[in-house]
Amino acid sequence: MQPSLVPPVAERRPTTAEHHGHQRVDDYEWLRAKEAPEVIAYLEAENVYTRERTAHLADLRQAIFEEIKARTRETDLSVPTRNRGYWYYGRSFAGKEYGASCRVPVTDAEDWAPPKPAEDTRPDQPALPGEQVLLDLDALAEGHEFFSLGGSSVSPDGTLLAYATDVVGDERYTIRVLEIDSGELRTDEITGALGGATWDRAGESFYYTTVDETWRADKIWRHRLGTGQDEDELVHHETDGRFWVGVGRTRSDRFLVIASGSKSTSEYRFLDADDPDAGWRVFAERREGLEYSLEHAVLAGEDVFLVLHNHTGPDFELGIAPVRPTPAEQWRPLVAHDPAVRLEDVDAFAGHLVVHQRSAGLTQLRILELDDAGVSDDYLVEFDREIFTVGTAGNPNFAQPVVRLGYTSLAVPSSVYDYDVRSRELTLLRRAPVLGGYDPADYEEHRLWATAEDGARVPISIVAKRGAREDVGGGTGPVPVLLYGYGAYETSMDPYFSIARLSLLDRGAAFAIAHVRGGGEMGRRWYDEGKLMRKQNTFSDFVACARHLVATGWTTPDRLVAEGASAGGLLMGAVANQAPELFGGIVAGVPFVDSLTTMLDASLPLTVPEYDEWGNPEADAEVYEYLASYAPYDNVAAVDYPPILAETSLNDTRVLYVEPAKWVARLRATAVGRRDFLLRTEMAAGHGGVSGRYKAWHDRAFALAWMLDRMGLADRPGGVRSPEIP
Repeated sequence: MQPSLVPPVAERRPTTAEHHGHQRVDDYEWLRAKEAPEVIAYLEAENVYTRERTAHLADLRQAIFEEIKARTRETDLSVPTRNRGYWYYGRSFAGKEYGASCRVPVTDAEDWAPPKPAEDTRPDQPALPGEQVLLDLDALAEGHEFFSLGGSSVSPDGTLLAYATDVVGDERYTIRVLEIDSGELRTDEITGALGGATWDRAGESFYYTTVDETWRADKIWRHRLGTGQDEDELVHHETDGRFWVGVGRTRSDRFLVIASGSKSTSEYRFLDADDPDAGWRVFAERREGLEYSLEHAVLAGEDVFLVLHNHTGPDFELGIAPVRPTPAEQWRPLVAHDPAVRLEDVDAFAGHLVVHQRSAGLTQLRILELDDAGVSDDYLVEFDREIFTVGTAGNPNFAQPVVRLGYTSLAVPSSVYDYDVRSRELTLLRRAPVLGGYDPADYEEHRLWATAEDGARVPISIVAKRGAREDVGGGTGPVPVLLYGYGAYETSMDPYFSIARLSLLDRGAAFAIAHVRGGGEMGRRWYDEGKLMRKQNTFSDFVACARHLVATGWTTPDRLVAEGASAGGLLMGAVANQAPELFGGIVAGVPFVDSLTTMLDASLPLTVPEYDEWGNPEADAEVYEYLASYAPYDNVAAVDYPPILAETSLNDTRVLYVEPAKWVARLRATAVGRRDFLLRTEMAAGHGGVSGRYKAWHDRAFALAWMLDRMGLADRPGGVRSPEIP
């Protein structure tokens, strides 16, 4: 029985703002003062209340944590990836949060099969002969509540490692340079960077990115080894507040590239390593609505740029152009635009190209084999499951004859393959081990289709323990369902495996993903129909998916729990307002619920770059009114909401903690009925939550236990068997 507790009450301190003739009163904006002791005290009081309200779930949380741990091979290593003269891999160790980055020398230049470790390798032993530990991440994390490794990059000669770390959670990294053989740090240190470093061909300098006061990546710098950061050369400054910048290198090592991009427009600069004196050149000047990316390839003996672009159609075409500035009108088609196939990316190698595409909501890999005359063959890599996700992973070598693939589904653990382009053979290198007797055949996966309000067919991916619906009492009875959604930025929520999710499935629940508009699952049109002035489609699609699961007998509203994070948290807030009767519980992670306030303030992180996604309510009255019509915080009403768990992080730079804090305060003050609202704030974490795998497992166990309680499954035992000894 839960204790009868009184939740914290946020004091009302009304502030009034007027926009386009509309007055907007906000009682809780004072919670934005992150450094104020009263704000910290309020957040800590909410954490205490949440702990006390969920104290009855402590044993279940611990059981779920132990299940995750028992199913995980804690001492393990990744499949080695070959880069120049070494095989690189990561190791994890039982009891350690972060693990280590390692390498061994390549012993046979003609052999592309990765070396295999001995089965009984102990944590205190090298996993492979000649192992060199590059970074001991647990040692780097020592003394910090939070730790994140950003990018890490080895110099072209293999002697130096530039790596980036964040010990706060605000995604502002410090780059350091390690002498690999000696283990000594050089004096070079870069603060305030976003991510990692990109080396020049000589290994005498590297490029990096910094952010402005709104956390927009706006500057590219060149750092020469042995000099101070104050001497670094500013290579590019992006002054348009809608654009982000990044720097990288083509797989061939021939070109360095700087990408400038908004949500709807691209511009690339390139530097030829064979002719650096020519300087940086713009490939194709930005044109509103024109998106493209740039990669280098050699076709029929000729150096070309591969240009993936939307100049000829919204679902993109793969074109080719000479390695010089070239306008879109002169790009020649290599893979023509097809409205049924969304082209998403391309990997270029000396002997083949790999095109990432999706059709009918599923990912595909398309191989274009190359010979002296150009493209000699064009085909798809085939897989036989109904729903799955496939992509490339760990392919740094331009000359490699094999393609490293990653494959997963809702039931199949993450799997790594090498695909031999010449023989067309797939070799399974590793399937992530799931201890405790896990068998994918014990679970069933399906693709369902819901019908939206406007007639659009919305895909749903769902997985359940085989026979779960029959266990209800014969036939195909309803079961509890966790329905996940996102629906923004053309980001696709493709099917993926999760060990933690088994603690739901093995207790009789099902897990489903609603592939709503605003995401990219069904092509560019799918995205366009869920953004800006059509954002409501995202919410109505999710509601349609929920209603479909109820109407087809999969579940009932009292046992249907919804979950979404970040922009998916906005989705959760919107459906809570629009269909509260449809859900038995809602989990909103780092939720973008005060979207109108954020989009009205250009000084806040990410606001200006997001105008192409949500619109500019400050400049446009129609946009203001539309955003106000669905913004979760602005539409909290005196209705009976389902129980809501909101989770956030104090140091999140993307969605500030204040958004869920204000939202929960307004829900408590306004809602009627149950008024069961919890706010849980990580006081030393960022947008991705806590760092360290054991901390993350505890974090996920907290949410899963809350969900199971809402579903009526808190007393069900988990299904993990005695774990095998790894």
